[in-house]
Amino acid sequence: ERSNLAGVRHILLVLSGKGGVGKSTISTELALSLWHSGKKVGILDVDLCGPSIPRMFRVQDNDVHQCDSGWVPVFVDQDKSISLMSIGFLLEKPDDAVVWRGPKKNALIKQFVADVAWGDLDFLIVDTPPGTSDEHISTVEALRPYKPLGAILVTTPQAVSVGDVRRELTFCKKTGLRVLGIVENMSGFVCPHCSECTNIFSKGGGEELAKHAGVPFLGCVPLDPQLSQSLEEGRDFIQEFPKSSAFPALAHIAQQILDGTSQRSS
Repeated sequence: ERSNLAGVRHILLVLSGKGGVGKSTISTELALSLWHSGKKVGILDVDLCGPSIPRMFRVQDNDVHQCDSGWVPVFVDQDKSISLMSIGFLLEKPDDAVVWRGPKKNALIKQFVADVAWGDLDFLIVDTPPGTSDEHISTVEALRPYKPLGAILVTTPQAVSVGDVRRELTFCKKTGLRVLGIVENMSGFVCPHCSECTNIFSKGGGEELAKHAGVPFLGCVPLDPQLSQSLEEGRDFIQEFPKSSAFPALAHIAQQILDGTSQRSS
């Protein structure tokens, strides 16, 4: 029987040791960057308690439908080049809380991996909840037969966040998940009036950790009001704000992923 992931070329996980560092932001902007590079992209949102991906693409009111091979993901564009699956589409009301014990969460994650009819994709980006809990183990184990490309770890510059990401590195090592690199998010604030960069949360923690762990450092993404605004309103930041301070950083991260996949396949 043909698997629903048989047509997916590359699977990427976006991980972090703690919440609030911008995993969903990086997942969204990476998907948009890859899409603008001509790739077909899917996002699987396995953050069951805080599903924010539907809102970031302004499709939170859409419903998921069934087909012969399982759930049809929600398509963002008319060409069906970006598709999403999230528990946010399955809740009766947007404010419903997912008050579930581990086994029920793990069963849904396995169902998400097995039962979503993605079709042909160049990239499937898996947006995970914070931490290194049973949901992460379920996700990695369910995806293992499909040989994920690896994980992108997201941190903010301060030592507390970097320490939590260090534990995430240990998780990747224990589960045999390759680390594609570390992204330092919220790395300085560039003033829109004078262009001076202020390091609100200190600086350089992510780069230092990458050097220490011997993994690639993918780049720093500054705090950017235009990026926040586009995510709040479900707009395409990559297309609408090419002059923003965060744009070159996000484009550089996506390009490194593309270069890595082309090297591996050649």
